[in-house]
Amino acid sequence: MIYRLARPLLFLLDPETAHHATVWALKHGLAGRSTGRDDPILSTRVWDLAFSNPVGLAAGFDKDAEVIDAMLELGFGFVEAGTVTPLPQPGNPQPRLFRLVEDEAVINRFGFNSKGLVAFVERLAVRRRTGSAAGIVGANVGKNRDATDAAGDYVTGIEAVCGLADYLVCNLSSPNTPGLRGLQAKSQIEALISRVQDARRRAAPDSTRLPPLLAKVGPDLDQQQLRDIAEVALATGIDGLIVGNTTVDRPASLRSKYRNEAGGLSGAPLMTKATACLADMYRYTGGKLPIIGCGGVASGADAYAKIRAGASLVQFYSALVFHGTELVGRIKRELAARLRADGFRTVKDAVGADHR
Repeated sequence: MIYRLARPLLFLLDPETAHHATVWALKHGLAGRSTGRDDPILSTRVWDLAFSNPVGLAAGFDKDAEVIDAMLELGFGFVEAGTVTPLPQPGNPQPRLFRLVEDEAVINRFGFNSKGLVAFVERLAVRRRTGSAAGIVGANVGKNRDATDAAGDYVTGIEAVCGLADYLVCNLSSPNTPGLRGLQAKSQIEALISRVQDARRRAAPDSTRLPPLLAKVGPDLDQQQLRDIAEVALATGIDGLIVGNTTVDRPASLRSKYRNEAGGLSGAPLMTKATACLADMYRYTGGKLPIIGCGGVASGADAYAKIRAGASLVQFYSALVFHGTELVGRIKRELAARLRADGFRTVKDAVGADHR
């Protein structure tokens, strides 16, 4: 209800200003909160973490870890903050965010705009100190645009957030930072993961309980690249993957006047492509590695399709622009209904069902 009233006003603003207004409202408790417990069928356990539901907020919404608890209170099963870079950087020039209303899609070319690790880490540390750190939180790190040692930036990020988040993510797949997607090449991702794993071991407060480490890869990979990443992921012992990120493709179905803007496309048009990529990755890893499915989720049916394709958890962000925070509860209700209709007792039972 709140969003239905606010949407016309937000859509009068340019998209980036509207996003800042939304974050301000969340920080000041103006976005409401979820009531009631999650349906028990949605509870699941991944990496020995107990999720009350498998529906998470994707990175990109809360880049600077400002509204983690507000988003958890809206009913997300987990929230991923970031992408954060070691040093503050402004990102690309504005305008750099575009609503494709007719397509329920978004194009962004932010370029890892970030206030840097210092502020990000302090907010996570305050949550731990004040005891407000309920709920599962991921920290997503990236590299500065001008970094000469890309892997070194990921090491710096992982060392800084290691003891403050429930899981860690290296974002290797944004199309808006020059050279970043090149890190998905087999030799580069293998070397980077090795260095980051060493950093995690050094920084973990408890060496016997290392926070899970994931790599976020994009949906624009060909079959050889997918096989290479699967092989590296299994060989290095990384804990999971996020598939995928935004796409540089522009489907012929796009109708918006902004469809040819440069940047990464997200939202509804990405669903089919990202889910196919997820299914391929599940197949190439033999289902041995938890995958977070991301890209195009806007309904319980979409979340269910990701899970059947091989996702242990799902994330979304762009659909909030068009449907508001009430979408969180609707996705959960629809997902629970789909699971029961197909005779599944748990989320875990449905993971990868399309491959069986």
